[in-house]
Amino acid sequence: MYSSKSRACLLVIVVAVLCLAGREAAAFNYADALDKALLFFEAQRSGKLPPGQRVTWRADSGLSDGSAYQVDLVGGYYDAGDNVKFGLPMAFTVTMLSWSVIEFGDMMPRRSFFGLGGGGQLDNARSAVRWGTDYLLKAATATPDTLYVQVADPYQDHRCWERPEDMDTPRSVYKVTPQSPGSDVAGETAAALAAASIVFRGCDPAYSAKLLKAAQQVFDFADRYRGSYSDSLSSVVCPFYCSYSGYHDELLWAASWLHQASPSSEKGVYLSYISSNGHALGAEQDDFTFSWDDKRVATKVLLSKGFLQSKADGLQLYKAHTDNYICSLVPGANGFQSQYTPGGLLFKEGDSNMQYVTSTAFLLLTYAKYLASSAAGLAAVSCGSTTVTPSTLISLAKKQVDYILGANPAGMSYMVGFGPRYPRHVHHRGASMPSVRDHPGRIGCDEGFQYLHSPEPDRNVLAGAVVGGPDGSDGFSDSRDNYAQAEPSTYTNAPLVGALAFFAGAHKITP
Repeated sequence: MYSSKSRACLLVIVVAVLCLAGREAAAFNYADALDKALLFFEAQRSGKLPPGQRVTWRADSGLSDGSAYQVDLVGGYYDAGDNVKFGLPMAFTVTMLSWSVIEFGDMMPRRSFFGLGGGGQLDNARSAVRWGTDYLLKAATATPDTLYVQVADPYQDHRCWERPEDMDTPRSVYKVTPQSPGSDVAGETAAALAAASIVFRGCDPAYSAKLLKAAQQVFDFADRYRGSYSDSLSSVVCPFYCSYSGYHDELLWAASWLHQASPSSEKGVYLSYISSNGHALGAEQDDFTFSWDDKRVATKVLLSKGFLQSKADGLQLYKAHTDNYICSLVPGANGFQSQYTPGGLLFKEGDSNMQYVTSTAFLLLTYAKYLASSAAGLAAVSCGSTTVTPSTLISLAKKQVDYILGANPAGMSYMVGFGPRYPRHVHHRGASMPSVRDHPGRIGCDEGFQYLHSPEPDRNVLAGAVVGGPDGSDGFSDSRDNYAQAEPSTYTNAPLVGALAFFAGAHKITP
């Protein structure tokens, strides 16, 4: 969380940036957007829904997951618009929700703005994390030397358009073991559990300790039995969530989170691992895309914190490579190599581009925070002749967040349910079909496709979901068949939670 010094420094910068930005574009209600972004995770829940469930058009689903394999795998999240539980993006979602709370949880409004009950936004964020970690703990500890990494055959699932409450496709279970390793998915699971242990350290110490212990065990498993799950399980994880970057990045990422999460007496173990293995695991590689697959640049941002705030030996390298990443994003700076649409949106690729926008905005704000609280006298980034300050990073992040919320050429919010104009034909089974409450009778596998192809608006508003977004020319087709632009995902929303928390908290102190 923020120290009082870093919070004071950063908020002074924020006030100046937001006052300047206010002359250019109307401010959005970031607290409302944050509330909706968190609500989306309740729509993605699998398992037995809790009494406080706010998304009432959803009902229980997947209640027998794992039972045919004598293991309890009930719970967790559906990653996007289908009914599969993919372990790699789910674990990444939990890591990013946790990092959002760690860095910006104290900027979250203490009450919900959506009017559907529940606790404050920090409580709702912690609940979103815990829904994921409860499942990951099951997946990681049910069987020795085994990590369960997926529930459902994606090919069979995609043959049907069914509500999760109706699904009758095979709920096959897939795992990684010493003989069929998956250091990538295991490393991300360890990172998620370690990051979440920090989230619960102050409010539930026993649960935090349980998470940390599991994280250590899963990391040991990932490191000892090295290999990619894309090789071990290629027929069911590819092309959906292939680990294209390999597993080295997840091992360094997980070690970095364990260094953050461990007590002082154990931090040296992971710092030593990072020092000894960093070169082989990608410490000196510059890669400028952060996603569920590739963690290299985010690891450098996270490790730069240790150098900037504590002058930790051996971590200056990570600060230097983070600076290279920052320079790649700032137009006009030496090293700039990013693409922006005419309307100003960061553009990486046509399929689900918003995932890169939200992850980038989060890293910009997080690094701005680290720079603003630097004890090493390095409160800016040097990009050749251009000096990039925390205020520059905040301003750039704000442009991306505001574009998502409606400050774009189309005048459309790409967050469902936010603002007067937003996507009405989301590529999402549950949203597109009548709810079980409204249509108790089963809607079969083939029968459901009438809703996929229907021109009618979604039957249920998937509030808070951020869709894949526009193309490189700011064009967007609001069509359910257009999954590249119209499908939401948990890993798109997770880093946005942190960014929205930052701006929601910052606006509370704006004059």
